[in-house]
Amino acid sequence: MKTMPKKLGLLAVAALLCGACGGVRQASGDRPAEEGGTKGGTLTVLAISDFGHLDPARNWTMPDMMSGTRLIYRTLTTYKAGSSEIVPDLATDLGTSADGGTTWKFTLKDGLKYEDGTPIKAADIKYNVERSMSPDISSGPDYAQKLLVGGTDYKGPYDGKSLDSIETPDDKTIIFKLRRPAGEFPYTVTLTTFSPVPPAKDTKVEYDNRPFSSGPYKIEKYDRGKELVLVRNEHWDPATDTVRLALPDRIHVKQGQDKDTVTDRLIAASGADATAVAWGSAGPQSLSKILPDPRAKERLFTGVTGCTSTLVFNMNKKPLDDPKVRQAIHYALDKESVQTAMGGPNMADIATAYLPPAMTGGARQDVYEIPPAGDVAKARTLLAESGIATPLKVKLTATTGSSNNVEVAIQESLKKIGIEVEINAVDGSVYYDLLGDQAKADEMGVYGWCPDYPNGSSFLPPLFDSRGIKKTGNSGNVAYFKDAAIDKKIDDIYAILQKDASNKAWQELDSQIMRQLPQAPLYLEKRGYLVGKNVMGAVNHPVWAAQLDYAVIGVKK
Repeated sequence: MKTMPKKLGLLAVAALLCGACGGVRQASGDRPAEEGGTKGGTLTVLAISDFGHLDPARNWTMPDMMSGTRLIYRTLTTYKAGSSEIVPDLATDLGTSADGGTTWKFTLKDGLKYEDGTPIKAADIKYNVERSMSPDISSGPDYAQKLLVGGTDYKGPYDGKSLDSIETPDDKTIIFKLRRPAGEFPYTVTLTTFSPVPPAKDTKVEYDNRPFSSGPYKIEKYDRGKELVLVRNEHWDPATDTVRLALPDRIHVKQGQDKDTVTDRLIAASGADATAVAWGSAGPQSLSKILPDPRAKERLFTGVTGCTSTLVFNMNKKPLDDPKVRQAIHYALDKESVQTAMGGPNMADIATAYLPPAMTGGARQDVYEIPPAGDVAKARTLLAESGIATPLKVKLTATTGSSNNVEVAIQESLKKIGIEVEINAVDGSVYYDLLGDQAKADEMGVYGWCPDYPNGSSFLPPLFDSRGIKKTGNSGNVAYFKDAAIDKKIDDIYAILQKDASNKAWQELDSQIMRQLPQAPLYLEKRGYLVGKNVMGAVNHPVWAAQLDYAVIGVKK
């Protein structure tokens, strides 16, 4: 799962909370949800930019997915509050398979309704999975497309065709037929792809602007880039939902806010800001204001994201198609300065591999063993061996509304070996669209990926399997890395059903891909979120990159 740039940014696999946060408060993953208080009041969410996508077929970034699945729509299974444990959501159980994981059956609960009171049907989930495969509905999770029989050839329901590998024999039953055994499928159906969308309400690409609610809140107003106002969905039945408390009466997302101003407002926490939270995590500049203030520090909730941020190399563009050029850049990177740009060891660890430690049993993988500050001499040697003349000019995609300290650190590192980096800042809402467009993507970009469930199949294949690459709307493999041998190795590992053997194989594949280096690991982020003094029940969620869990947040009235 991708994350916003500096943005960690697709899932921690355990409730890993910051163990070395230099005094920063750590949220407890088992904090009682009831501490969110009683129902009522308005929760204000202060955000820098608009959502990338709220359409569940297109929603595949951490903050957007949190808002979608916790507030507006539900999925077949989901995660407990503040936990990586999955539980049934729309379904009565975690699914059953009678053939070793190739066919999965789910039964819907009784009493499930949309915001207009009409019943949620199994066919509506099938329909959203189908529409996620339409070329017009891009950028969302592609697990269904890759897993389902016929998924890679299917082009969506808009021409009247149905995908035969999803069966709905009645309104309560949905059956998925997969190309391969997938013991992890109960985790796969936590993704927004497996939310219901009634065909009569589908407005295709415009559905982004007004998803139809199957969750506890519905959209009262959405003025993109300015505000989203959510009010209660009176037809949501809490008896069918063991996860979402839906405590506030209203949730007002105010977009287009200045990050520094958000920090100042939440530190003061006066008026409406007393019941407000920051949508984005606190960066170094914000922390310099928060940590010296004991009252604000007490309201900073910090967790380890379990995700990896990388420097992506667009292998469609010369000379980044040359592995020696990519390796030269990797050796030149001063990752200590990148770590400092993230706020130091309190807010980031240096990454040396793709899989985060949470997915390797804590083992640290390091193919290159480059000093944290880089090895400029080795970088110059590799660049000379490539035959590339310097100065070499490249563009690095970044986001507006951000300090871009990480990008500047990269820029300064590469200057030492004669590579001139132009930072191309674009709005955060279109950042992924640009990286995912083969015709428009720059040479490099800072990217982040989080596992969607605790198995390497949700991390390495999305980033490096070439078979999902398309013209636009790419997610994960935005390096446009193509290697048939790696694709085959991925298929071989899929067939390993024994957990320990599977984990070992994914780790070995990580090292194999690192030698080709389509992306250079940068850092493992820790994230802190500041809340107002009258916000209750705040807890970081390990699945959604330490984002605050909106299922259980409440406010003092």
